[in-house]
Amino acid sequence: MTTAARAFRALGTTASVVVTDPSRLASAAGLLREEIDAIDLACSRFRADSEISRLHEQAGRQVRVGELLAEALGAALRAARLTGGLVDPTVGSAVRALGYDRDFALVAGVASEKQCANPVSHSTAADPAPAPGWHRVLFDPALRLVVLPRGVHLDLGATAKALAADRAASRIHAALGCGVLVNLGGDLRVAGPEPAGGWQVALGDDHADAVTRPAALIALNTGGLATSGTANRRWRHAGRTVHHIVDPRTGDVAKPRWRTVSVAAMSTVDANTASTAAIVLGTGAPRWLEERRLPARLTSDAGEVVTTTGWPAERQAA
Repeated sequence: MTTAARAFRALGTTASVVVTDPSRLASAAGLLREEIDAIDLACSRFRADSEISRLHEQAGRQVRVGELLAEALGAALRAARLTGGLVDPTVGSAVRALGYDRDFALVAGVASEKQCANPVSHSTAADPAPAPGWHRVLFDPALRLVVLPRGVHLDLGATAKALAADRAASRIHAALGCGVLVNLGGDLRVAGPEPAGGWQVALGDDHADAVTRPAALIALNTGGLATSGTANRRWRHAGRTVHHIVDPRTGDVAKPRWRTVSVAAMSTVDANTASTAAIVLGTGAPRWLEERRLPARLTSDAGEVVTTTGWPAERQAA
């Protein structure tokens, strides 16, 4: 079975789609762009015209949100509930306090300029504070009604991009009938018939370099796969190097333990929820994943690799 692929920049990362019918590639790429544009307009905290930005402006009042934001918010609150708050959408203020208050390309650019001028940052920052807590968000999914408390800022980064991958793969397969793999910056979802031997997926610290410098290769046959890590999205803030994964319990970056965590699950949202929670959990992550029967691959900051039961056989990268 011949496959065809197309990649483009979106959501501050690389989006790609692979199909088992090359004649369907252009249509598949168009459908993927539509899903990405929709999730960005609903959930981006960097856009003044996004629906979530308007929700923040109406904090303290009951608001009826659109279907897509309701789905995304429901996924985020479910992730918080299933992880006991290890993945919590109310970390928005904490993430902004760490300097991640605009598209990452701009954050990295500002950090690089500061480092060139002064390698040791002398800026100050307020002490980290725990996230307000997902349970404070009042949400009626049936009526799509939300009450966001004043002072609570949402960040759906741990689930919205994964949701877009799930939605896009399902929509492309339903519309075109071919097998499809969608990859949004390391959040993967497959649907429909797979190529012979399964979908070949390269793993690495940085999804952008995974193809040219893979740490391992696996075959994915169904569901979703997500990789969370602290090696790629890093910048300097208040005199230290920080990254984008925040521990809601402290409001600070997750403590060092795992450089990357890859998890396979029935959906990309579930996979990314678990991989993010594992980064936050640190040492206890392998046991937590085993208890939930989630196949995973964890790479420590020192390069040690730990896998959990069910993780697929790997082929050594060339």
